[in-house]
Amino acid sequence: MSRVSLIQGNQAVAEGAIAAGVTFFGGYPITPSTEVAEALAKKLPANGGKFVQMEDEIAGIGVIIGASLAGKKVMTATSGPGFSLKQELLGYACIAEIPMVIVNVQRMGPSTGQPTAPAQGDVMQARWGTHGDHSIIALTPSSVPECFDLTIKAYELSEKYRTPVILLLDEVVGHMRERIDLPDSYETLVKPQRKLPVVSPEEYKAYKPDSDLVPAMAPFGKGYRWHVTGLVHDEYGFPDGSPAATQKCLDRLQDKINYNLDEIVLYENYLMEDAEIAVVAYGGTARTAYAAIDAARSKGIKAGLFRPITMWPFPSKQIKEIAGKVKHVIVAEMNQGQYVIEVERVVAGKVPVTLHAKYNSEAITPDELLATITGLK
Repeated sequence: MSRVSLIQGNQAVAEGAIAAGVTFFGGYPITPSTEVAEALAKKLPANGGKFVQMEDEIAGIGVIIGASLAGKKVMTATSGPGFSLKQELLGYACIAEIPMVIVNVQRMGPSTGQPTAPAQGDVMQARWGTHGDHSIIALTPSSVPECFDLTIKAYELSEKYRTPVILLLDEVVGHMRERIDLPDSYETLVKPQRKLPVVSPEEYKAYKPDSDLVPAMAPFGKGYRWHVTGLVHDEYGFPDGSPAATQKCLDRLQDKINYNLDEIVLYENYLMEDAEIAVVAYGGTARTAYAAIDAARSKGIKAGLFRPITMWPFPSKQIKEIAGKVKHVIVAEMNQGQYVIEVERVVAGKVPVTLHAKYNSEAITPDELLATITGLK
């Protein structure tokens, strides 16, 4: 059985969290992500979980690190300057390999910016916001149903690869309302599970990887003792700053993601079979692209959409294939040009790349994007 609901994207994220088995949320309310926290403040206690409003954004991510170490599925949600404040502990979670999902509903910036205005200015921050070298997974939905589905997917990836995952919405998607078909009960859904140790506490090494390069993770309080640090560490978790240990640690953080790109990288092709013009768009801007491409097709222009659903890791293989088939690539985004930099790098001059940028606190319209498509020479 199922129930049809008319809800916001942010509320669908909260539903997805409950469906995935989340039992702990720590955060701080901030526009335009507040509805995620508001919904979970009601739903988590009713489903045996805990909701904690912390004193600030840094504490919001700190407390979910602790809860994840204790074996809980965890979430925090933020926007704009809150995402900036979380970066140091996001890096800590990456090197300590702590599963969690961080929701960032992007708004106009920098600093306080325009809290209620749509933007996609955190794309590069999601990839490079922390210092040092490490991989990251970031997913971006374009619809309310996808907010639900990708929240569950975020936990599948986070738990499987023992890594933080960023769910990167924008204000358009976070606040839009759409009908979504939700299960009457989430009890029958398969919940993502992290890999637990199969050895005794005496034999356990918290950072000894299996063949998939991901170590088993024992929850604190279950008899297993291990050391957690933000320093480069050995297989026991104790600091080891030797050159060999440093390279081994950092290589594995990259390789456990890079060796599994076929599973991690999600995308959609829309009317790309015979396309001569490829529009690359994501999040709320992809919704504009569907309409603009349909309008272009009605004029006899062979345009298509490549929509990255996994923003990071970057879909290099797919973009290279597109560059070998089309005559022109357009990147549409609500910023001054961020994702286009990666597209240009991978296209490597094979075909022209044009940026359609808008960053005046309004979303790109279909007519605006259509004008760019029809204006190509």
